[in-house]
Amino acid sequence: MTEKPQKSKKPTWVIDKERARRAAAAETVWLFGLHAVRDALANPKREKLRLVVTRNALDRLGSLPQDLAPEIVDARTFDRTAPLSPESVHQGAALEVKPLKWDSLADLALSGPGRPLLVALDRVTDPHNVGAILRSAEVFGARAVIAPARHSAPETGALAKTASGALERQPYLRVTNLADTLIELQSMGYTVLGLDGTGDEPMPEALRELSGRAICIVLGAEGPGLRERTRETCDRILRIPFAADFGSLNVSNAAAVALYAASQS
Repeated sequence: MTEKPQKSKKPTWVIDKERARRAAAAETVWLFGLHAVRDALANPKREKLRLVVTRNALDRLGSLPQDLAPEIVDARTFDRTAPLSPESVHQGAALEVKPLKWDSLADLALSGPGRPLLVALDRVTDPHNVGAILRSAEVFGARAVIAPARHSAPETGALAKTASGALERQPYLRVTNLADTLIELQSMGYTVLGLDGTGDEPMPEALRELSGRAICIVLGAEGPGLRERTRETCDRILRIPFAADFGSLNVSNAAAVALYAASQS
C-alpha cells in the first residue's frame, strides 16, 4: 500500500506573517468629533463601516454617502453605543472605518504633489503630537509623514481629531525600519536633516544652502530625541536657534517651525 505524501508544514515565520496580514485586514478605527468624521465621510478613499450619531450631530454633518445608514442614538446612551474611551470628545459623532491605504514611499517621494519635502518621526508616540504634525505637514505642503510601524502613534480617533481633517489628505506612512527608509530616500536624492537641540548648524542658514533640494526633516521623541542609528544616518544635524539658553519647543511645534522654514527656502 502506497502512503500518501504528507503536506509540508509552513515555517513559523510564514504562519506569523499570514496571521499579521489577516489581523491588519480586520483592523478598524473609530474616528470621533464632527470635523474628523465629516472629513472622513467626504473622503472617497476611506472605507466606512458604521456611523453612530445623535440627531443634532447628524444635522451638522450635512450630506452622507448613500450606502451608509446612520445609527441615530440619544446623547445619553451614545457612550454605550460607540466603543470610545471615556475622555473622547466625540460631539455626538463617531465613525468606524478601515485604515487608509496610501501610495508607496517611492511614488510619494519622487512624484507626489508639491515640492519634495518629507517629515520623518523617530518614536513619536503621542497621537496628539502626530496629529498636529500631520496638520502642519498639510499646511506647508509636505508630501508625506513617515514613522516606524513600531513605537509610533498608530492611526486612531485621537490622532484624527487633533489632525483636524489632515489625516484624510496627508499621507502617513508606517515603515518597518526608519533608518533603512532614510537611506532609501538618500538614494532618491533627498538630503536628510535631523533636528536636535544639540545640532551644530542653525536651521535657517542650512536650509538656505539647500534651496531647491529634496529634503526630509527628521524629528525625535521629546526627551530621548533621535536614536543613535537615526542620527548617524542623517546627512546633517540642525538646531532651531533660540533667543535664550532656556526653554524648548515640543516636537509638534518644532515640526511646524521646521516645515515653515523649509517651505520658504
